[in-house]
Amino acid sequence: MRTHPPAEQSGAGPVTRPLSARSVVLSLLLGAHPPRLPVRELVRLVEPFGVGGSTLRAALSRMVAAGDLRRTDAVYGLSDRLLDRQRRQDEALRPRTRAWDGDWEMVVITATGRGPAERAELRSRLTALRLAELREGVWLRPANLVRTLPGELSEVALTCTARPDEPAAGLAARLWPTVAWAADARTLLDRAAAASHPADRLTVYAAVVRHLLTDPVLPAPLLPAGRPGDDLRAAYAGYQRELAASVGLPAGA
Repeated sequence: MRTHPPAEQSGAGPVTRPLSARSVVLSLLLGAHPPRLPVRELVRLVEPFGVGGSTLRAALSRMVAAGDLRRTDAVYGLSDRLLDRQRRQDEALRPRTRAWDGDWEMVVITATGRGPAERAELRSRLTALRLAELREGVWLRPANLVRTLPGELSEVALTCTARPDEPAAGLAARLWPTVAWAADARTLLDRAAAASHPADRLTVYAAVVRHLLTDPVLPAPLLPAGRPGDDLRAAYAGYQRELAASVGLPAGA
């Protein structure tokens, strides 16, 4: 049985990384709708986070060269790859769910002969779909999300719905560290409440987004008591509104 600890977790709780100029720019653009800003606006927006104009321009040049951003005249926007990341981030903040009837989504990998890079990419895609690996090549989750699995999965896997014989709560606890995830979410809520400087708040809420991306969004009966996921989403939505009001960013969708 392979279990998956929450991303960014350590023995001291979820990691909050110091933000570089690149991180500040990406955090601002990933939260903007549409994710495009003129350089003069970026210069103004990053100043409260301790990023100077020359540092910003150097970071923007590197990000364009690396394929993180696209530049049109003096306007910078997210690349296609990061637009997909923004979509996943938006879905993590506002997941669409439905009443759960006990069914589970199951994906069984049938393709063979794939190299390590292809296998790693597929694992990343399945994890992003909030599936968990029960055993090598067998992935599943409760069928409570309003979504359709990507059609291209049929090229490498068999997809179906199933009702495992194992009690659902016990199976979910084996697949996801829900108690640890909830504890880290409460730690992040406490850190967000205590942070007052703009750079500190942006750092904490960047960690909040990373943590929400690892939320399996399980049905309520399969979650531990207290369920802080909704509180974490509400806190981040409030931060997006605060950021939009204070620095003039377009509000989140």
